[in-house]
Amino acid sequence: MARRGGFPGGGMPQNMNNLMKQAQKMQKQMEEAQANLESQEFTTTAGGGAVEVTITGKKEITKVKIDEEVVDPDDIEMLEDLIMAAVNEAIRTVEENTTQQMSKITGGLGGLF
Repeated sequence: MARRGGFPGGGMPQNMNNLMKQAQKMQKQMEEAQANLESQEFTTTAGGGAVEVTITGKKEITKVKIDEEVVDPDDIEMLEDLIMAAVNEAIRTVEENTTQQMSKITGGLGGLF
């Protein structure tokens, strides 16, 4: 009875085997890069440095520093806007850094992973 499908000899072709090894290597590199990024901290500011936010690569805020000069009880909305701007900038910084690090590993194949 004839065998259907598969590869001659029953094994994978050498180039397919190499491709699998490369994929596994890339996956390990991506995991290491992700762990490295998650351990880093990024600091951003808003309002000319009046509000400073520090965030980890896991997007967890670890520090918020507010300059006394921007604490105006009559203008809480401005302070809220400055905090929101600093947090959003911190998140963008982490995402950009993550994208840059991953694209170094994937060589531009980012959409596949």
